[in-house]
Amino acid sequence: MADTSRPGAESVAHGPDEPTTRVSGQQFLEMSTDPEFLALRKKLFGFLLPMSVAFLSWYLLYVLLGVFAHDFMSTPVLGNINLGLILGLLQFVTTFLITGIYVKFAGGTIDPMAAKVRDRLESEAK
Repeated sequence: MADTSRPGAESVAHGPDEPTTRVSGQQFLEMSTDPEFLALRKKLFGFLLPMSVAFLSWYLLYVLLGVFAHDFMSTPVLGNINLGLILGLLQFVTTFLITGIYVKFAGGTIDPMAAKVRDRLESEAK
């Protein structure tokens, strides 16, 4: 919900029980050049880019093996379980592993940095 008393103001709320602070569009633009905000972005993208490239490469390898390496993927491992099934299930394991790593990284690194930037932005908005 926008504040009509201040043109260009945006609502920033942290949760249902927390008060709303009004931040103008100009303040958001100014924050985008702030060194702390830029450090936050650099830290976040420094994590997201390599993780995304690694996971997408792993997934592409799995798809390419499925398309071009039928004999390899159909190699029996245990009864009716073949290498393709194991590699497919490892895709899920990898997804949950990356999610866990991200949650730990975000909670320990990104969230404190973001809270600092947010608190400063809100204090300047008052």
